[in-house]
Amino acid sequence: MKPLASAPALQRRALLLAGGGLMLSALAWRRAEAADEAEISMSGTPTGSHVWFRPHGLWLEPGQVVRWVNREAANVHTITAYHPDNGKPQRIPKTAKSWNSDYLMPGDSFQLVFDTPGVYDYCCMPHEDAGMVGRIVVGQVDASIQP
Repeated sequence: MKPLASAPALQRRALLLAGGGLMLSALAWRRAEAADEAEISMSGTPTGSHVWFRPHGLWLEPGQVVRWVNREAANVHTITAYHPDNGKPQRIPKTAKSWNSDYLMPGDSFQLVFDTPGVYDYCCMPHEDAGMVGRIVVGQVDASIQP
């Protein structure tokens, strides 16, 4: 029987895993330039076994436009705000308007203007359980007042 790892070894592993996750998250975030219309692609593997938003994190200035484009050849997606209107917990600013794109067929797109500063979490309804979620941060956000 293999001995259990010591507490310091477990703490080091947890720290390394957390640090690696933060580094990967930072690489996946993109800051949109102020004049840009930011684009987020929806795609996946040819078998549909993995699906994603790319980038899955985005930082915008208030008033910028985001366009999501379904880049898959044979899969449908949605862009749905985490909001009670959509049967989800509220994870967008309280004064922001909820949204749900409905199903986007291959090649379709959906766009929104983000005017209200804050953190916006969203998902693809049919693929949320597969991890198809994203986050948009608008403006300078005080993390202590976020939901």
